[in-house]
Amino acid sequence: MPKICPIIVISLWCAAFCPRPAAALGFSAPKPKFNYTDASGKKHSADVVDKYYPKKIVQPLAKLDTQVDPKLRRAASIAEERAHAHSLSKCWHFVKEALVAAGVVKSRPQTTLAKQAGQELVKNYGFKKLPVSNPYEAPVGSVLVYDAKRAAGHVEIRTENGFVSDFRSKTPSRRPLIGVFAKT
Repeated sequence: MPKICPIIVISLWCAAFCPRPAAALGFSAPKPKFNYTDASGKKHSADVVDKYYPKKIVQPLAKLDTQVDPKLRRAASIAEERAHAHSLSKCWHFVKEALVAAGVVKSRPQTTLAKQAGQELVKNYGFKKLPVSNPYEAPVGSVLVYDAKRAAGHVEIRTENGFVSDFRSKTPSRRPLIGVFAKT
């Protein structure tokens, strides 16, 4: 009989002080609640969030418009290949080079300011201004032109998953959009 007593004591001690067996039995702490009273005097409660699950904000992928010249899509991929990680402040230079390399334009555009790009592309190269006011809705290959007060502005090309000029970006420029231009 004396040998059974130590075995019982050890097993009772393990059951009392080991958390894993208790969890295996289905014991769990109640979820904490946040209690509050709204403006009308009603009492409410809500679960307290104890874990954070980051969810990336994803903008829609660009649409392939069959009416847009396929050479513009090629210009977008050329610009993406040549782009840097950060801006070199040469957006219009890089966009011009991509348009010439893809054969979209026969000669290099002559304007120096990026905010003048749309006017020149329409006047000299057969581009049209598209009825798009949201940069995320611009078709792949379209040229987006942005204004800037007392600055050169900004130009970028829409790619399948972002925007590119002299650098790549998932988001469009924060400058005011002048227009979205494409060749059909």
